[in-house]
Amino acid sequence: MADPKGFLTTPRQDWPRRPVEERVKDWDEVYVPGALLPLIERQADRCMDCGVPFCHEACPLGNLIPEWNDLVSRADWRAAADRLHATNNFPEFTGRLCPAPCEAGCVLAINRPAVTIKNVEAAVADRAWADGLAPPRPPERLSGKTVAVVGSGPAGLAAAQQLARAGHTVVVYERADRVGGLLRYGIPAFKMEKRHLDRRLGQLTAEGVRFRTSTEVGRDVTAAELRGRYDAVVLAVGATAWRELDVPGRELAGVEQAMAYLPLADRVCEGDLDVSPLSAAGRHVVIVGGGDTGADCLGTAVREGAASVTQLDIYARPGEERDEVAEPWPTYPRLYRISAAHEEAGQLRTAPAADADARLFAASTLRFGGDAAGRVREVHLTGVDAARRPLPGSERVLPADLVLLALGFSGPEHTPGGLLDQLGVDLDERGVLARDARFSTNVPGVFATGDAARGQSLVVWAVAEGRATAAAVDHWLTGATGLPSPITPYDRPMAA
Repeated sequence: MADPKGFLTTPRQDWPRRPVEERVKDWDEVYVPGALLPLIERQADRCMDCGVPFCHEACPLGNLIPEWNDLVSRADWRAAADRLHATNNFPEFTGRLCPAPCEAGCVLAINRPAVTIKNVEAAVADRAWADGLAPPRPPERLSGKTVAVVGSGPAGLAAAQQLARAGHTVVVYERADRVGGLLRYGIPAFKMEKRHLDRRLGQLTAEGVRFRTSTEVGRDVTAAELRGRYDAVVLAVGATAWRELDVPGRELAGVEQAMAYLPLADRVCEGDLDVSPLSAAGRHVVIVGGGDTGADCLGTAVREGAASVTQLDIYARPGEERDEVAEPWPTYPRLYRISAAHEEAGQLRTAPAADADARLFAASTLRFGGDAAGRVREVHLTGVDAARRPLPGSERVLPADLVLLALGFSGPEHTPGGLLDQLGVDLDERGVLARDARFSTNVPGVFATGDAARGQSLVVWAVAEGRATAAAVDHWLTGATGLPSPITPYDRPMAA
């Protein structure tokens, strides 16, 4: 640690955001460009280099956080980039999108604001690209083995890159017209500009990974054809089967799934569309669901010029301090957090019927009301107690021209006769792909990774799963592996 007293003398300072009135007029990232690097060396100095790095354990990737914090505090960016990339293929993604369980596990967070680990990570990644410290790493020789990866989200891309670096010939199949999965069509550009994704895809291509877009496996290419062409198949199809809301009025026009709405906004940013067919412009928008996807809808609707936006969260408003009994350190606590989108909605007063940040907590939807033309016009809701039971006398009505359902995902899409049926892979009791401890499904040579098998989760878990699955596939193909695995160790036997 460069400064033994850094955690005592330096206050926490996060990457500053651009003024709300400025950033809601564009789709650029919410942060002030160029403002991170000047402050990050002192922020890294706050790391205590504690004897037991709980931040390391809290990170699914096992990121070597104290090591690269120390290197950043000494301005050794090359070594910091090497240590960061040793455990994380895509730190510019996680540094922007991850909710940072590492910071919840920071020892400093016991009684002070945690180290800005996520900001340090993003800074190292950006500096690595700026200084040419993230060159392609193609293999010295090819193994002669071939692997198909179905799905190009963070889990699929991480698996593909690791396998290509191990010398295998890897082809990634993506049903959309562009590579990236939810990173491309789902995550708004104001959270992560797509240039970060495109730059990393260029690295993968230079390392030998091939991409087949607009290709749905199970339709354009059969599962039998895929298995006949490749020695192994990795299913990284995500958990895209969205949850429904079974209430009266669900059939009304204007009641849409969040993941039908968000990709259209991304396509506008890509230049495919001039205006989204589901644009919130001039509409009263109600978002059902209090998670990150709902917040993404909130920020998108604000930028599209919604007349009002309200986000409904069925849970009570959490506290601003950790509950030391229910959620003791170093667990990740449920706290009242203000995202960039909530800050925007609050300052612009887009939801006068809700809290200052456009959220209504402890609110459950009863039904949707519509007009004679069959279009949604209002949302009927009620307050609920901790057990989600309706509170008498708490019913209210919100105007709504557009309702977005952001209720999460139950597992991978399962189309009768589609990919999963053609392969004959089993599902577990949760409806996700069943697999053993080494990521293998019941079909030999077919592996499952990411949200498709884990269930809906975080981007950092997707990258961790992809890396671990790559090690499992490499071991299955060759009988050994030198690929690091953050989840399944290969230095000792492991039962299925």
